[in-house]
Amino acid sequence: MSDVDERPAVPTWDDDYLQRVGERVAHAYDVERERAVRGDRFDLYGYLSVESQKQFLHQSLNWANYETAEHLFVRRTDGVSRADCDALVELGHDLADEWIDADEQHRGTEFTFVLVVPSIPESVREHVAGFRDRTLLKFGYYGDYEVNLVVVAPERERLVASREADSAAAFDFWGAYDAEEEGLLGRLRGWLG
Repeated sequence: MSDVDERPAVPTWDDDYLQRVGERVAHAYDVERERAVRGDRFDLYGYLSVESQKQFLHQSLNWANYETAEHLFVRRTDGVSRADCDALVELGHDLADEWIDADEQHRGTEFTFVLVVPSIPESVREHVAGFRDRTLLKFGYYGDYEVNLVVVAPERERLVASREADSAAAFDFWGAYDAEEEGLLGRLRGWLG
């Protein structure tokens, strides 16, 4: 069997829910256990990097080289407040300043923070559901970065995510997360059933 066919090594967690999430995201992300960033501890960290390149006849004749990345930070905690969410957003902005090499090849970076909690207060649900924080770098010439929030209560089978938090689906094992499909295809699916 070749190395390509093997599953990536997934760390183990004592938490069954985080173990399932880790196994699910390990197919696309480089996954780590127990990551500390600027004094904040996260139970799970995932990193996804995608490079896009167009070429003509040969690899040396290329153009439109872009890089996108996502940093996924997951923490289990006993509760969540709006102030906790705001602190994570501020951390996302600080990390963007440190971690992003803003140049012509940078297309976008996402910082997604996930809090796993026993229950989701209504004030947090409203804040996260309406949240979107996207920052253009050099008026968009160097791409952008986005900070996303997800709050999940797996024991109650509840999840709320900011509008652009695509990775939220990896935390939904019960089918509650329904990302809105925008555009023509989304409207057609809505009309047809």
